[in-house]
Amino acid sequence: QVQVVESGGGVVQEGGSLRLSCTASELSFTWRAMAWFRQVPGAEREWISCIKWNDSIKDYADSVKGRFTVSRDMEKNTLFLQMNTRKPNDTAMYYCAVQPKYTPCQRLNIEYWGRGTQVTVSS
Repeated sequence: QVQVVESGGGVVQEGGSLRLSCTASELSFTWRAMAWFRQVPGAEREWISCIKWNDSIKDYADSVKGRFTVSRDMEKNTLFLQMNTRKPNDTAMYYCAVQPKYTPCQRLNIEYWGRGTQVTVSS
């Protein structure tokens, strides 16, 4: 069965950097837009980034724009989220999201979700 798995979470100092990865078993990311979300307890899950299947188009939420970078390695079937200049309010559970094939970046159109990886920013 399909399993989408995030990795790279942990604790980082305020202003520091961290890189998350997302991979999947029994699923190719080819022809799929990919997205990152995050969520804190008691809040709605927040969309933060999306990348087109061919890496040509990227989009970011205002809260992370200029600090986070989404990328993908098609050969390794891996999605990345580089998080720089981290702030305390970046603390959250981060989720990798896989869209249906042939769809553009759409925040509410998700076919598969990862289990999430916790990221904590200390201050």
